[in-house]
Amino acid sequence: MPLGSKAKYTAAQKRKAARIEQSYEHQGVPKDEAEARAWATVNKQSGGGEKAGGSGQRKAPQEKSQARSDSAKRAVASRDGHARNSRASLATQTKQSLLQEARARAIPGRSNMRKDQLIEALRKAG
Repeated sequence: MPLGSKAKYTAAQKRKAARIEQSYEHQGVPKDEAEARAWATVNKQSGGGEKAGGSGQRKAPQEKSQARSDSAKRAVASRDGHARNSRASLATQTKQSLLQEARARAIPGRSNMRKDQLIEALRKAG
């Protein structure tokens, strides 16, 4: 591809560059300079022309947004001490996280319990 070729740019990128170029020309910038500035702006905003293999993203924007949302929901549940796949995972948690979960379940006497006592109380509270 020869230097300066715009063949790899999308139609939207070309339209954006044309509008930016018109704006610069309206401000009195010479045509060549306006074109150079317009394409520099498009490149900075979108990262250049089309990339090999599609858009260069592994996930579609909607999938990425949904994954981000799901991750945030899991993080909140984990902080609150509610996310657990099995009872065996109680033993792998820290005493601090066990205390948080015991607090969320309003287990009496939790602050004086050892880790093994917290695990037992949480299992009983089910």
